[in-house]
Amino acid sequence: MLKLDERDIRILSILSREGRISKTELARRINLSPTPCWDRLKRLEKAGIIEGYRAGISLKSVASHVVVFVLVELESHRTEDFQAFETAVTRYDEIVACWALGGGYDYLMQVVARDIDSYQRLIDDMLERKAAMARYFTYIVTKEVKAPGTLPLELLLGAGE
Repeated sequence: MLKLDERDIRILSILSREGRISKTELARRINLSPTPCWDRLKRLEKAGIIEGYRAGISLKSVASHVVVFVLVELESHRTEDFQAFETAVTRYDEIVACWALGGGYDYLMQVVARDIDSYQRLIDDMLERKAAMARYFTYIVTKEVKAPGTLPLELLLGAGE
């Protein structure tokens, strides 16, 4: 694992909020000249710490949609059932995130679909294709309170302590 110093952490924090910031402005904000700042940025990318740069899209401004969280229980806890489910999840673009869980349920999926009918067709297709799902529990998002985004890097990495 790459050892990060305070400047690295500040670079990551700034980029997580402002991915399109110019290299010159980034260097100014972390109090470095552009070349050493650029070198740090390349090192963080090469180490796989910076996975990419993405645009935050206001989906409600672009398309009608529904966001659904789905808790999934598998038929059994055999290796082949976990593999079947995880393989099935990768086939659906509407499943935008999926996490394996410890505890009562096996997985949590986040689905973004055009409407409830589209969501149900996805679930029906997964059940029909034998994705090893025994039960699923649907939770429809009615309002976004806090969106995923900036990671609390300074808190997690203890910067400034």
